Order: sequence, then structure tokens, then C-alpha cells
Amino acid sequence: MSTSLHPPPSSALSSSLHKARLRRFIISSTKPNFNLNSHRSFPQIRASTGFSSSLDAGSTTEWDSVSSYSEIVPDTVIFDDFERFPPTAATVSSSLLLGICSLPDTKFKNAVDLALSDTQCYGQQGSDNKVSCFFNKALVNVGGDLTKLVPGRVSTEVDARLAYDKHGIVSKVHDLLKLYNDIDIPPERLLFKIPSTWQGIEASSLLEAEGIQTHLTFVYSFCQAAAAAQAGASVIQIFVGRLRDWARHHSGDPEIEAALKRGEDPGVALVTKAYNYIHKHGYKSKLMAAAVRNKQDIFNLLGVDYIITPLKLLQSLKESVTPPDEKYSFLKRLSPQSAATYSFSDEELVKWDQYSFASAMGPAAVQLLAAGLDGYVIQAKRVEELFGKMWPPPNV
Repeated sequence: MSTSLHPPPSSALSSSLHKARLRRFIISSTKPNFNLNSHRSFPQIRASTGFSSSLDAGSTTEWDSVSSYSEIVPDTVIFDDFERFPPTAATVSSSLLLGICSLPDTKFKNAVDLALSDTQCYGQQGSDNKVSCFFNKALVNVGGDLTKLVPGRVSTEVDARLAYDKHGIVSKVHDLLKLYNDIDIPPERLLFKIPSTWQGIEASSLLEAEGIQTHLTFVYSFCQAAAAAQAGASVIQIFVGRLRDWARHHSGDPEIEAALKRGEDPGVALVTKAYNYIHKHGYKSKLMAAAVRNKQDIFNLLGVDYIITPLKLLQSLKESVTPPDEKYSFLKRLSPQSAATYSFSDEELVKWDQYSFASAMGPAAVQLLAAGLDGYVIQAKRVEELFGKMWPPPNV
């Protein structure tokens, strides 16, 4: 799984630099590009320096220590580094399809070729229906291959152009699930990645009621996280660094300003609050922290279910040895026990509806959600344009 920094520009797909980057096979959503200059600073919260008996037995690495508290998930699948950083889960997305198509020697190329030669697809009436069929088949074929490579679940991106269409999202997920069933991928190995608009959250509720696991993404506010938990979403993904980036260049968001007044990083504060809400009130959702920028982010999030971590940070964690005589320990900052003592306001404990949800969305969440959706839509259109040019493949 990944948090790619920028959608790949179509004009650069053939460049050697871009190909080198795409060989890393970024497997997840793209980060919106804000291209702003920093002018705000944030507190650094150090890992606890108290003595930890867990490190007494001898030297251990930071990787060993943090992995005992949270599942550390590599943010890309890089086949050259597969043994060093074996992925535990993955996401198949339009960004991944673009990477596969620009590098025809990849192991996923056959999955795309099979989609483009599918008789059901090229029998569709109209070019739009044909390309949409190719797109769905390619996502599922690649997703099926990924289930053979990772032990965890594979998340499949749902078309962001449906983000405000509850029934369209449900229908799309049903279509994708049927295609997965056709290639014998069991539903328990799958998640469906849906943007956290109000309609996306409603769709998640309907799908989870059917036993279909959903992964709600682009969560940038407490109301999104709480509504997603109430909907029963299997996974809720919060982008820590993106909130920090926004806060460095903007003001006027009540949640962010409140966190800064408390001396907290706004992204870490949102993950903490969402985790405590989920555990204090008994929701089933697992919480995923993404867009971490440095090891300090990881230390401050220990105890959260999943931390999507860039490979350079994984390498640093594995290379950093912490001898016991340094008395350097890692504190589990998030736990069901600490959640039990966390206090929420009456306004935060409402049963969320569309009106209260819209009222509670601050400017950071509104802008970041819109930017994320725009990035997904741009990439989806690029895939469709590319598939339109590639079809028919030589063997059709």
C-alpha cells in the first residue's frame, strides 16, 4: 500500500526518471500537490525516554520495538526489495495500472493484457462501456495477482467519479466483487476503497451490512472518522502528514487550531481522537495512519492498528539499534485502556447525519478531500485514455 506524492503526469510516462520511480510500483492513492511554502512550525513529541523492561534482554532495533505495538505496512511493493520489506497488504488503483502500462516488462503486464483481450469487454456496445469494462477487469486481474503476493487483504479503488453517488458506489463494488468471484478470490481477502464523502460513508454502511469489507479513505476530520466508524467501515485511513502540510500554510480550521493550542500535531491529534472514539465506543473499525513523514510520526502513533510507512523510514528503523544501556523506550501511546478515559463533547457523540456531517467538515477536510478526489479522477481518465489507445492488443 502506498501514499504516492503526486499523480504521474501523462507527458512524463515515457521519461527514464519517471519509469525509475514507477518501477517502485506505488500501490495506493495519490497525494494532492499543494506547492506551498512553509511558514508554520509544529511541536516535536519525542518517544518516551523512560526505561523499558522490554528492551532489557539485549540490543534491539527500532523496527522490532515499533512492530510490537502497531502493524508497520510498507507503503510500496518494490520487487527488488520484496525480501527486505515484504508487503503485508496492497491496494490496486489507477496509479498502479498506469505504472504497469508504462513498464511492459512487469509481472502484472499479463493481467492487463488479459483484461484488454476479454471477450465480454470487447463485445460491449459503445466505446465508453468497453473501456469501463477493461478498467474493471484490469483492476480485478491485478488485484487477484496481488492476493497471491501478500498475506493480508487487497484493497480495490472505487471510481472517485462516483464519490457523491451512494447507489453508484454500491453498484460498482458489486460489479467488482462479481469479477473477483469469477477468478475465485474469496471476499474475506478483499477491501473496497471508497472516498469518505457522506455518500461514500452511506455506501460503506450498506455494503458492510452485506458482509462486504470497506476501506474509507481521505479522512481529514473527526466527523468523517466518527461517521465512518458508525457506518461499520472495516478500515478508516487518516493522512497524518497531509493535515500537517495544510496547517503549515493555512489557518481557520477549528479542529486544527484546537490541536495547535494544545501543542499537538494536527494529524497525530486526529488519529489519536479517532482511535479513542472507536475503542471507547466499541466500533469494529481498524484505524490506518498514512502519509507519515518521519520516524517521530511513527513513535507518536504507536498502538494504532496500521501505520503505512515509506521504505526509507523502514530502512532507518531496521538499521537503528537501541542498546539497553541507552534506556530508550517506545511508549504505546494508543490503547483501549487509554481510550476508556478519553472525554468527548456532547457535540462529538451525536449520531451523524448528512446535515451535522456537512456542518462539522472544516476547511482542511473540505479542501483535502476535494484535492484527493481530483487526483483520483485525473488518473482514472488517464487509464481510460491509455486503454482506448492500447485496444485491441496484438492477440485479439
